Amino acid sequence: MPAPIRRFPLPGWWDPAFVYLTLHRSCTHSFWLDAGVSARDGFSYLGAADASSRFVTASVPEGTVTVTFPWAGPGPGAEAVTLPATIFEFLREDLAAAKRGGSDEDPGEDLFEARDSVDVRDVPLADDASHSGFRLGWVGWLGYELGAQTVGAPVHDSRYPDAALLQVDRAIEFDHAAHTVTLLVRAGAVAAEQWAAEVLAALQAAAETSASQAEAPAGIRITVPGAAAANWRQDPAGYDALIRHCQASITAGDAYQLCLTNEIRVAVHPDPVDAYLALRAGSPSHHGGLLRFGDTALLSASPEQFLAVSRTGRVSTRPIKGTRRRSTGIARDLALRTELETSGKERAENLMIVDLMRNDLGRIAELGSVAVTQLLDVESYAHVHQLVSTVEARLAAGLTGVDAVESCFPAGSMTGVPKPSAMGILDRLEGGPRGIYSGAFGYFGFDGAVDLAMVIRSIVIDPDGASIGTGGGITALSDPAEEIEETRIKAAALLDVLGATKSPRATPAGQDLVT
Repeated sequence: MPAPIRRFPLPGWWDPAFVYLTLHRSCTHSFWLDAGVSARDGFSYLGAADASSRFVTASVPEGTVTVTFPWAGPGPGAEAVTLPATIFEFLREDLAAAKRGGSDEDPGEDLFEARDSVDVRDVPLADDASHSGFRLGWVGWLGYELGAQTVGAPVHDSRYPDAALLQVDRAIEFDHAAHTVTLLVRAGAVAAEQWAAEVLAALQAAAETSASQAEAPAGIRITVPGAAAANWRQDPAGYDALIRHCQASITAGDAYQLCLTNEIRVAVHPDPVDAYLALRAGSPSHHGGLLRFGDTALLSASPEQFLAVSRTGRVSTRPIKGTRRRSTGIARDLALRTELETSGKERAENLMIVDLMRNDLGRIAELGSVAVTQLLDVESYAHVHQLVSTVEARLAAGLTGVDAVESCFPAGSMTGVPKPSAMGILDRLEGGPRGIYSGAFGYFGFDGAVDLAMVIRSIVIDPDGASIGTGGGITALSDPAEEIEETRIKAAALLDVLGATKSPRATPAGQDLVT
């Protein structure tokens, strides 16, 4: 069984944004899995690399993973090993080894001197059924280009690692329903209680100069000299032509539905933390997150869960297909919601993805366990209404959460139906790799649990600027003008964060998207 974890409940409530800014703002490798501003349920988690962390990246073109350990940042003291493996093979073996190496024996009180300020509790992972959520493990992203390994799609060389994950042996958990904050430490970690005491001391010291430890800082608007240009891979005319190519492929019987996407590059370099605070304030989401791995940062206000696997083997996926913008007028907003709910085109598109996910889950599920538990419900967010369904299953004996992700990746809501044919068609049309966009981010737990959100409504910041992906499902009934408008709606809040123009400007043919 996996080793126990130690739980250190902190006194009172501490807002996740306050804690992240206090402890991790300057960390080069850190994460924040965010249940959202003023969340009333769910969990948030944050943490950062320490001297014992491992960091793994994957390259699809090279067919390798590179593991850096122990993580002390680039330079002396950090060792890297490159292995011929996929990220799924690496995770499967690493998590299996973590289970084999675990013990339910008490790790020894000599490591943890009891203190009045911090309560210490040993909780074996296997006996922790009352606590859902992250029990430590690997946190990071899986890029869309991994589809070359899972589906057989064409191989692309992305500007980003095709996967990047940080091993997490200690983290901070925020239970928004119970309004509690708990430090999680893997049993056997050296000086675990010292770390817990240092965290509490740092927060208390910062709170003395802050207005309130229970309030998140206001979102920060990113300002640039003038409006930065948004360089779209495809301008409206080019995207219109691609939509019609998609419809021709559908008419020819090569696909039933295609999720066509576009990339936007903006030549700005905002601070990733400030940009994420602005994003989460303007686009509240239950599956948001900030991942900072060296010179690349993923900022997401994702509304969509890709895949969740419980430690007991329950699997669920919540595909979103169908979007309408929100209106400030109550009557108009309700009309837009009703229009989405009754749209034959949107309902058909969502049903096709539900059927695809039933098929993907069927490959790893216990016979007869796949079920649709939510069908065509409308959920409303700050800027859009979305049409959502839920498909659930139970893992077949002998399979793991990693197997489930590998079977379903990339999500059908971002490819089309049938998946292999759709990905081939889209590869020929889109004109370049999607990178991290359309992939997934979240965690793979040491206890076998997995929770991954879709990389949509997201910004990726790198040394050359910022990248945004946007798109939508194309069917035979799609209206090109409406589909183009949908891409603008989905990108608008992200462009606002970057202080960028919303009018598409095409990138000159043959040039890179960075200006």
